[in-house]
Amino acid sequence: QMQLVESGGGSVQPGGSLRLSCIASESRIRYYPMRWYRQAPGKERQLVILITSDGGIQYLEDSVKGRFTGSRDNAKNTMYLQMNRLKSEDTGVYYCNAMEYWGKGTLVTVSS
Repeated sequence: QMQLVESGGGSVQPGGSLRLSCIASESRIRYYPMRWYRQAPGKERQLVILITSDGGIQYLEDSVKGRFTGSRDNAKNTMYLQMNRLKSEDTGVYYCNAMEYWGKGTLVTVSS
């Protein structure tokens, strides 16, 4: 069973940056799109970005356009989320998803 492991979360001040990583346990991940979701406190999980198997950005949530970007390195079975100009409303747990598999999430806290 494929495992997805997120890392890179943490606490940052507004305006700061973080880079999240998601490593898959199987190389077959390269054939599938991957997604980042986030769940803010008290809110439903929402899709942030969808990255196609060849690294294209098929979807980017409106509130993060111009601030976040995604990429993947299929040789490393890894997807990234570069988050710049972070805002307090970006606070939440960020989850990696591919097919039916989910990571356990990494917490991002944006606060002064």
